[in-house]
Amino acid sequence: MHDAAKPDASASRFSRSYPRACRLLARGEFDVVYEGGRRRASKQFLVFFRRRTALDAASRFGISVKKALGGAVVRNRLKRRIREILRLHRQEIATGWDIVIHPRSSVATAPFAQIERELLDLLASALK
Repeated sequence: MHDAAKPDASASRFSRSYPRACRLLARGEFDVVYEGGRRRASKQFLVFFRRRTALDAASRFGISVKKALGGAVVRNRLKRRIREILRLHRQEIATGWDIVIHPRSSVATAPFAQIERELLDLLASALK
């Protein structure tokens, strides 16, 4: 009986995962988005985006944080916050895009709910 509950819990966790296939990892992948894509900005984010050749493929995300925003601890915290937003809302974001997110310094001190809403609104307006 206890084991029967485990698959349900793991299935819901899996649907909200942030798999490696949804990430831009190599510098060349980032460069393709910067050079061949478009960009949009908001108060707390700068987003670069480019349509993928496989339109039905899941969108892939990259996060780039400048060293000017702080030390490694601050930069890693910013990346974790953004990854958590993407993990929670990956299903709501349009498919078929490569997206690079640059947070601005205000993200470090902003409440999570505020940056979550702003990033989702920015992505929704950019990926129409």
